[in-house]
Amino acid sequence: MEEIYKQNARIVYHFLYSMCKDEALAEELTQETFLRAFQSIQSYDGSCKLSTWLCQIGKHLLYQTWEKKKREIPVEWDEEILIIQKVEASDTERKVLMKIELEDVLKDISRLPEAMRQVIYLRAISDLSYKEIGRMLGKSENWARINFYRGKELLLKRRKEDEGL
Repeated sequence: MEEIYKQNARIVYHFLYSMCKDEALAEELTQETFLRAFQSIQSYDGSCKLSTWLCQIGKHLLYQTWEKKKREIPVEWDEEILIIQKVEASDTERKVLMKIELEDVLKDISRLPEAMRQVIYLRAISDLSYKEIGRMLGKSENWARINFYRGKELLLKRRKEDEGL
């Protein structure tokens, strides 16, 4: 059980954090996710990756929490954590340039429709397959592929428009 936690806790945490933008809540829900998963491990049928199943549990816990608190689902991305994860350049100048570019991309991503944002995050950051993304979000694999493609195309179009100004 400890090995399952070590392999999947980060994925679950980042997935939850991307949805709620609250570190403490994401940590709490990650712990609760694994508690619930261990209590109902017999219901895992192996039809998807374990991380997908765990994220699904976490998502339901988050929705339950929001329902209890009657909160709106936040849509903005926390740019800082993504910048820290992606910027691994060795020299300072390169880090700064990469950070500026990543901030621009993240701002563009934050302007995308919610479904596209989620798919792009899960595909690019969490490295999940389209099939896993579809299952996680209650949609089809094809839906995930289409939203990723359309989101990417929209980002490229906006980037070209910005450069043209």
